[in-house]
Amino acid sequence: MSGDTIFGKIIRREIPANIVYEDDLCIAFRDIAPQAPVHILVIPKKPIPSLADITAEDKEVLGHMLLIIQQIADQEGLTEKGYRVVTNIGTEGGQTVFHLHFHLMGGRAMHWPPG
Repeated sequence: MSGDTIFGKIIRREIPANIVYEDDLCIAFRDIAPQAPVHILVIPKKPIPSLADITAEDKEVLGHMLLIIQQIADQEGLTEKGYRVVTNIGTEGGQTVFHLHFHLMGGRAMHWPPG
C-alpha cells in the first residue's frame, strides 16, 4: 500500500509520528522539524512520488486531501488569519522525500518569496 520512504514507514507504523488525522486515503502528522508554529504534513496513503506523477486516477485522493487540509487548518485555528499550503516537486523544487506531501503551515506571518 505504501512506498519505501520515511512516509511509507509512518503509514505502516514502523516509525512513530504525531498523527493529527487519518482515514483510508490519507494521513496527516506534525512535521518533526517545523518551519512554523503549526506545520503539518498531509500525505496520501497511495505511494505517489510527487505532484508531477499524478494521473486522472488520483483526482479523488487529491481533492479529498485538499478538503482535509482545510479541515485541519480550521481545527488548528488557522482559518481566520491564514495559512500556507505547499508541495515541493523534484530536487530543485526542494523535495527530499519522494512521496507526495503537502505542508500545511501557519501560526505566524508567511513571507514571499519563500525560498
